[in-house]
Amino acid sequence: QVQLVESGGGLVQAGGSLRLSCAAPGNIISINAMGWYRQAPGEQREWVAWISRNAAFRVHRDSVKGRFTISRDNAKNTLYLEMNSLKPEDTAAYYCNKWPQDTKYWGQGTQVTVSS
Repeated sequence: QVQLVESGGGLVQAGGSLRLSCAAPGNIISINAMGWYRQAPGEQREWVAWISRNAAFRVHRDSVKGRFTISRDNAKNTLYLEMNSLKPEDTAAYYCNKWPQDTKYWGQGTQVTVSS
């Protein structure tokens, strides 16, 4: 099993910003469509955004549209999620994975907590 490694989470006040990163060994990220997912306590994991392999297509779920931006740097084999205007309801553990998700690639996630 190959784990993706998420980083960049933290505690931020409502209206603040964070930038999440996702790294992996080899070229797992650069050769696949990738997505960000999140899971709040007591809730099911949900997708947040996904990006095609060459970044030609990006889709964000409605609740984050205009606030979050998914991007990638294939040369660095890294995936990003820029999060602005954060809201308390964005509080969750955030994960990256292939799009569609592949169970063998789940990592530990990075916690994002937004205080009101």
